[in-house]
Amino acid sequence: MKVVTENKSSMDKINEFRDARDWRQFHNEKDLALSISIEAAELLELFQWKEATEAVEKHPENLKDELADVLIYCYMLADNLGLDIDQIIESKLNKNTSNYPISKSKGQKDKYTELN
Repeated sequence: MKVVTENKSSMDKINEFRDARDWRQFHNEKDLALSISIEAAELLELFQWKEATEAVEKHPENLKDELADVLIYCYMLADNLGLDIDQIIESKLNKNTSNYPISKSKGQKDKYTELN
């Protein structure tokens, strides 16, 4: 049965799902961080021994599911830490803007510490 979740944020939907099952008790920061890594490894496994295009073509639904798992755990960890997802992303983008000025980084793959 699908629950109507109109006008709710992703975080609200995640918390509603978790709280209905009384799983918050299991979702401490350490275990959420571990879960992010584990789900990211499952995402990576879909690409193992394949060209990127092959993995995308062969496993589009699995890619969506594994990416969603990573994001859900990221959202839950941010929520546990009292962090606003939009704010921390904006803050990181501002840092990246400083670290990777267009004049030095455009078309380059080097880490900011290696940019000329």
